[in-house]
Amino acid sequence: MPAGNTGSVNLNMANLPPIAKTQSISRRQGEEESYLLQSGTVFKTSPQSGLDASHARPSARIVSFQRWSIILLITGGALNYVDRATLSVANKLIQDDLGIPVERMGLLLSAFLWAYAFSQLPVGGLIDRYGPRRLLGLGLFSWSVAQAAGGLVNGFGTFITARFALGVGEAPLFPGGARVVRDWFGVRERGFATGLLQSASSLGNFIAVPLLTFLMLRLSWRWMFVIVGSVGVLLALVWWMIHRDPAEVELTSDEVRYLTEGDENVDRRPPSFAEWGQLFRHRTTWGMIAGFFGTIYTLWLYTGWLPYYLEHERHMTVAKVGIVGAIPYFFGCLGAVVGGWLCDYLTRRGWAPIKGRKTLVSSALFGIGLCTIGTVLAQSNTVALTFISMSLFLIYIASSSAWATVPIAAPSQYTASLGSIQNFGGYLGGALAPTVTGFLVQRTGSFSAALLLSAVLSFLSMAAYLLLVREPIHSEHAE
Repeated sequence: MPAGNTGSVNLNMANLPPIAKTQSISRRQGEEESYLLQSGTVFKTSPQSGLDASHARPSARIVSFQRWSIILLITGGALNYVDRATLSVANKLIQDDLGIPVERMGLLLSAFLWAYAFSQLPVGGLIDRYGPRRLLGLGLFSWSVAQAAGGLVNGFGTFITARFALGVGEAPLFPGGARVVRDWFGVRERGFATGLLQSASSLGNFIAVPLLTFLMLRLSWRWMFVIVGSVGVLLALVWWMIHRDPAEVELTSDEVRYLTEGDENVDRRPPSFAEWGQLFRHRTTWGMIAGFFGTIYTLWLYTGWLPYYLEHERHMTVAKVGIVGAIPYFFGCLGAVVGGWLCDYLTRRGWAPIKGRKTLVSSALFGIGLCTIGTVLAQSNTVALTFISMSLFLIYIASSSAWATVPIAAPSQYTASLGSIQNFGGYLGGALAPTVTGFLVQRTGSFSAALLLSAVLSFLSMAAYLLLVREPIHSEHAE
């Protein structure tokens, strides 16, 4: 029921599933309340769903769920990006060992991304229907097996198959994370929680470059793949044992109030494929797709090619790249946390949540474009690395703000669905970036044209986000 709607609520208790019947439903004198059914649990929303209502506080049990979910998601997200970075870090050694030319390496880098992008479309609906505990656990296990298999390949064909499987397995992580944030955090805490989750990707890249370089030089690039894959299998088991979805927990009325207070975009209907398709009819959806396209395009230009760029364009040694190549990702990690914090800060200052997030995403995209141009023009390695670090800082402000938009813009039962649609658009850009960059570098012998193209795409994505993202997608818009 959207904010501001009042009136009596008619609940047919006979039609509720068994777990829903365990929740007590009461009405205080003079108080109007609404209820929603989500993941098999009756959730009670406060009569004032605006941000000026009295604030409910999380119980100790909710705080425990929050703490463990964020710890596990950050760990999984960091490992996710360590897995992705293995091919980038070992790029040159794999080329030499398997005889793969630069242009085909671009295709190999993109294989993961194409699989990841197109897997987003079904995976969001599956998460909304079956819950993040199942889907994230299965995804983490399967991508880790695929990652370990990368250390056993003998040529381009088997390698591209392993990377494709890696992309399919990793698809549930960030849409599932968006659903976990909506499931276990109140409206006023969702931005910062999302920022922490998004920091995992840059944290993973920050760890990945020195860690993977060490494993690669001390052991081999093959053992590097096998070791990080084995760690993921263990983490999948830990996730399954510890995490719980709300449908698996009997929540008190106070806990339900905390989770739903101020959330004007709730709906008690279960998700359906027909309504999922209606999300594409809303301009906000297309604005989120376009904005994320430019963000992830630039991210994957650096994720896929930064070590190679520093070695060949800036003439750094492999050992030096293993150190300085981690610096931009430190700033990316910082940007993710700052972006999430700014989302909540603007909301507390009275900004409409979607307006604050829109301002942050579009401003960051403009800055990304300027910094990318600065990288091309930089004469010294220090200045170039500074611009790249600023770009990563802004990329992760844009990314965390875009993901923080998802629980605000989506109807409650389509949170993971809208997140996965946004991620699909982003990783269309991400899939194109390594291939297009490899093609341009092969033809021109320089990264300048590839970087300038990325800057143009950042500006276009900023314009699309400003023009199209206007309001949340309420339930009636998805009908």
